[in-house]
Amino acid sequence: MTSTTTLDRAARSATKPAPPFYITRQEERRLRMKAERLSPSLVIDQPSSFDEYTRQLMVPPAVMDLARKASGIRLATWEVQAIRELLDPGTGSEDRSERPRLLREILIAKAAADPSHPPYIRVACTGRGLYDDRARAFGHDTDTDADLVGSPVVLEIWPAQHYSPMHSHGQTTGIIHCLAGQLDVMSYSHLSWDAEKRGLATLTPGRCAWLTKETYAVHKVFCPMDGGPQPTPLLNDTGDFAASFHVYLNEDELTLDAYEPSVLSRDKFHYIHEHTHMESIFETYSDLSWTALRKALVDVAARW
Repeated sequence: MTSTTTLDRAARSATKPAPPFYITRQEERRLRMKAERLSPSLVIDQPSSFDEYTRQLMVPPAVMDLARKASGIRLATWEVQAIRELLDPGTGSEDRSERPRLLREILIAKAAADPSHPPYIRVACTGRGLYDDRARAFGHDTDTDADLVGSPVVLEIWPAQHYSPMHSHGQTTGIIHCLAGQLDVMSYSHLSWDAEKRGLATLTPGRCAWLTKETYAVHKVFCPMDGGPQPTPLLNDTGDFAASFHVYLNEDELTLDAYEPSVLSRDKFHYIHEHTHMESIFETYSDLSWTALRKALVDVAARW
């Protein structure tokens, strides 16, 4: 598994900003240093200095509680390998003439439906996924009775060199806990294409970014790992990936003592379109259910 810095694509240079963050190498260095000085800390991790401890001490208690509860979650080695196999653009034949594997097929479908940015995969830990029928077509059992709704707990699979658009998470409070690979998270001052970039942080397994409606509510996520020998603008050429565990809670789910009616905002997020630079609304859904993905992983591992 190979990882790179954010701007190590061959097509990039120090003077020509490019996706996903449209910054030069010099700007990247500045934004990484800026992220290390943000208070409260943009990243939750085991502090190694007095400064880090103080900046993390300013993180809201509700966020710290979510981070503590997620701190022990891991993907097993066999699960990581099985996900990599389901993402791999090869199918076991040199000419790749066979049907793409499950996760790769979903990426191809998503890229065709929305060519504005390289896609990633959302896996609902509750409910069902939009592409669960494809899992069934591959012979993996799924729960056909679950609802297709925005799940408060999501596993996100980030193929190498793929990224999200700039987006917010409504009025929710949440965490982004890295489980595998490497992720870069850019924080913005507000939801606008020209918004100030507040800082660029890297997540590795065990590290956690966070948000509330007031703090770090707008960000963009990118997997900077090597995209393989022959990537296209929308699809990489490797099975390498990063994975993150996300929790998004509405206001009435944070405390029993809600004094104002809650805005149930988890089902709709706002984002900036990569091509038009205009604000749009994303009605949340998941691509796969955890039930479907887990069955697919087990089926892959059983063939080893």
